[in-house]
Amino acid sequence: MVLGLAKGWSVVGYTLALLIIMPLIALIAQSLLPDEAVFGHLFNTVLPTYISNSLWLMLWVVIGSLIIAVPAAWLVAKCHFPGRRIFQWALLLPLAMPAYVVAYVYTDLLDYAGPVQRSLRAAFGWQTPQDYYFPEVRTLGGAAIMLALVLFPYIYLLARTAFMEQSASLSQATRVMGCGPWKSFWRLSLPMARPALAVGGALVAMETAADFATVSYFAVPTLTTAVYDTWFEYGSLTAAAKLSTIMLLVIFAMVGFERFARRKQKLFQKLSSPGELDIYSLSGAKAFAATAYCAGLLFLAFLLPFIILLQYAYGYFAESWNEEFFEYSFNSLWISLLASAICVVIGIVLMFIRRISPRQADALPSRLASTGYALPGTVLAIGILVPFTQLDFAINDLAEYLGFEGPGLILTGSSFIIVCAFTIRFAAIAIGSIENSYKRISPSLDMAGITMGLKPLGLLRLVHIPLLRKGIFAGLLLVFIECMKELPAALLLRPIGFENLATYVYQFVSDEQLEHGALAAIVIVLVGLIPLIYLNRSLEHDN
Repeated sequence: MVLGLAKGWSVVGYTLALLIIMPLIALIAQSLLPDEAVFGHLFNTVLPTYISNSLWLMLWVVIGSLIIAVPAAWLVAKCHFPGRRIFQWALLLPLAMPAYVVAYVYTDLLDYAGPVQRSLRAAFGWQTPQDYYFPEVRTLGGAAIMLALVLFPYIYLLARTAFMEQSASLSQATRVMGCGPWKSFWRLSLPMARPALAVGGALVAMETAADFATVSYFAVPTLTTAVYDTWFEYGSLTAAAKLSTIMLLVIFAMVGFERFARRKQKLFQKLSSPGELDIYSLSGAKAFAATAYCAGLLFLAFLLPFIILLQYAYGYFAESWNEEFFEYSFNSLWISLLASAICVVIGIVLMFIRRISPRQADALPSRLASTGYALPGTVLAIGILVPFTQLDFAINDLAEYLGFEGPGLILTGSSFIIVCAFTIRFAAIAIGSIENSYKRISPSLDMAGITMGLKPLGLLRLVHIPLLRKGIFAGLLLVFIECMKELPAALLLRPIGFENLATYVYQFVSDEQLEHGALAAIVIVLVGLIPLIYLNRSLEHDN
């Protein structure tokens, strides 16, 4: 009976999934076209450097994030020390800070003319750069540190959850065997948290591969910057598509390697309830060290950049509070709201189809639609440009054939293309949020609704949507914030004269004038704090 209801919806689901993966298909097709002039030149000169830098950057960012996040996660999950309850949620705050803003702040602090080196020269009497050594910030290693400071909460959140869910009886068994906190962490907690750490590391690596602004500001050539430069400097869509395909292969190979490495790993344990958590009480020097570590991490990754942004915004408020600020804020607002609303509708439809149909084939559209999140913004932009450009040309050719004047670039020359890019990239977030809410709805409610004569739309409207409100709101909120922060896709696809807050701030960062864009950057950060607060409250409620 439920299967019969789903048959009419399958076409809708596959159509939505096809539209979402169309840029990926178009990108692969475009990359197969010959382009010896541009891509051949890149292949013989700088492509190995692009690939090498990308791989090294991902490796160092993942390692750095693990080194930063794992101790903090274990401390707040397994130890009691002053400030622990604050650090549990506060260590998520760096996710709201754009990496390129952090990069600019630390470059301004640490370069030769910055306050740190000026103070050192004044204190020791140094006169020239030859008198002392100070590490260069704008390097691949510097970019890795900046990205690790922003991305480590991905690993921290997953690791903290994994540590908290580990059985208290196992931890107590290690105590009986004479293991102290350090041995218990190294021999028990860390190995059991490996799946969570692997997933977090994969997320960090994908975010690193997708980063454009930080590596561009630090002048570190990677595949992401290569796609951007190839399109804007050489004007070759085919060469850009080839580079994008290489980047996708790197990402998929990395994720596949991670899954292959733990293919035989199995983990069985009794999950702890909150009251059963085995907490180590730290005192004296150990408690001070734990508090100092978490406080220092929070200060370096969030508080210091945010305080400097506030100083910039206060000092340049008169210049920043202008019509451009309001115009670009409105652009960010309406594009993000529209894209998030579309993503939520797509998530509801695809998950409803999966819900009412037991056929395995009807679960495929939601999985296909979730692949867009794996595409970096630059790659997605090139994938969208390929079919949209051809469609624009086809519309103009048809108009001229019918004797009308061509309408011009009505798709690629409008903000509509940015909405499409955001929808494709972040639909997976809405799908995941709604899927999580669907798991809490008993299937017996569906059968009761069908027994009472409800049609599919009635079942969705009267039964499911009221019960999905939290998941819908969470998905809407998370997609909205991601759209507000997304830079590479907006930078590549924006029509002439169009700016949003992300591109507006990036222009000032590129011109070494973040002071004038600090107010806009603060808006992005403050808006980004909303889902983090919501996420923390949800975790506290679940625990």
